[in-house]
Amino acid sequence: MLKLAAVFSDHMVLQRDKGIALWGETDGKTVCATIAGKQVKTDSKNGKFFLKLLPMEAGGPYTLTVVTESDRVSFTDVMIGEVWLAGGQSNMELELQNSFEGHKELKRSAKESIRYYQVPKYAFESEEATEAEEKSRWQKAGEETSGGWSAVGYYYAKEVSRKLGVTVGIIGCNWGGTSASAWISRELLEESKKTSSYVEEYDAVIEDQDFEEYLREREDYIAYQTEFEKNVSHYYETNEHPTWDEAIRLFGENKYPGPMGPYSEFRPAGLYEMMLSKVSPYTLKGFLYYQGEEDDHKPETYYELLSTLIRQWRTDWQDEALPFLLVQLPVFQNEGEPDYKNWPLIREAQMRAFQTIKNTGIAVILEQGEYGNIHPVKKEIVGKRLALQAFYSVYHLAREEEAFGPIYRDYYTEGNQIVLRFDHVGNGFVEGKDVTGFEVAGVDQKYYPAKYKIEKKQIRLSADEVERPCYARYCWTNYQKIGIFGGSGIPLAPFRTSREDSSRATGSRNSSQGVM
Repeated sequence: MLKLAAVFSDHMVLQRDKGIALWGETDGKTVCATIAGKQVKTDSKNGKFFLKLLPMEAGGPYTLTVVTESDRVSFTDVMIGEVWLAGGQSNMELELQNSFEGHKELKRSAKESIRYYQVPKYAFESEEATEAEEKSRWQKAGEETSGGWSAVGYYYAKEVSRKLGVTVGIIGCNWGGTSASAWISRELLEESKKTSSYVEEYDAVIEDQDFEEYLREREDYIAYQTEFEKNVSHYYETNEHPTWDEAIRLFGENKYPGPMGPYSEFRPAGLYEMMLSKVSPYTLKGFLYYQGEEDDHKPETYYELLSTLIRQWRTDWQDEALPFLLVQLPVFQNEGEPDYKNWPLIREAQMRAFQTIKNTGIAVILEQGEYGNIHPVKKEIVGKRLALQAFYSVYHLAREEEAFGPIYRDYYTEGNQIVLRFDHVGNGFVEGKDVTGFEVAGVDQKYYPAKYKIEKKQIRLSADEVERPCYARYCWTNYQKIGIFGGSGIPLAPFRTSREDSSRATGSRNSSQGVM
């Protein structure tokens, strides 16, 4: 018997210029792997083996052969190129066929040197999950295959493949509506008081849970919610100004995310065990990550949660410097919903992670949000901005002024004005039609809309109500029009001058508002 992990298949992409990890199960004693005339051997232990192929330059197609004393497995059409894992929730999960002009892109996708592996989406161990894993395969880009791929992952890979002239492989490992806590091990979540609450809350739910009753509730929920979401989707697609309150009035209670328990995809550490661990430590160039929406009910702890996730993934891949490129959340607010001001805290945590954790990048897509739609469909720009981050910080093929928009650095005060200074300004700011969202406050931390004046690479703010400004912030709201950019076309990133001000989330989005 010889069986490699399911992520190894025909058409796969292996990472260039690194030792390539191979692992699996065998009843043989010695395992030998050969590719392009290069051979590596190892001994098995307790029915398992792990080895690393020698680093190779980009190229292919090759055949990879793995043999023991009595068994042989071969994989054909194997390419050596760049491999990235695309993680997160529904905005990373959103499929190419459902993205803006995605069907047009599908028709021309076959010419792209891109390949994709989707980690099977199963929340708990079952025969169905095992069968799906065994059937999973790498796919080549094409009209018949790429429709179900992550749109962000596809467009990112397209940019990188064209720029570098190599095949790019994307491993899709994402699930809509999931907290970052679903993608971290229980052990690591329990290390910090700020992240252990996710585990503690789950344990409290299941402590006295009747498992059979839970299963019945889960089946009832699946049947109900399937019909509910079908009706709501049709309502949103066919009405010019849909509102959540009206949808509830028409179709009844939204029961998402359903009963919490050991079969829920939303449980802490669940998808870490069921999905991420299945592809770790497949040799990668780095991670792409688009998530945060589902954690907006605990925005003050998101920095710790995101930092823990980055540490977890790098530890599992045994590389503390593995690049991690994240997407900062855009503007968003449901029609008719209060502005909870929780998304600014998530965006701040994402920027803080970029600024404090080495080998990270951040794609600022603030203006790409859509009012009333938590799933903006124009994913090409997201993929391109992630690629710019890679070209700048990973591949060193882009200049700073290409990869970034302005990012707040520091300030000083001058009379009744507060003067903001920025990094990545390049040749200065570009003003659009709707420049709003600047605010200032005095020592009382009461904010007022500010008048602004751009002076080359800095911005002066003042407000008649604030004689001596002490604090400033920009776009400290869930949704607003975006009208100020850098010369790169990337918007000014949202910010506040102090995390010690009174900016706190004023409420919490009801997590039952729909799958994200």
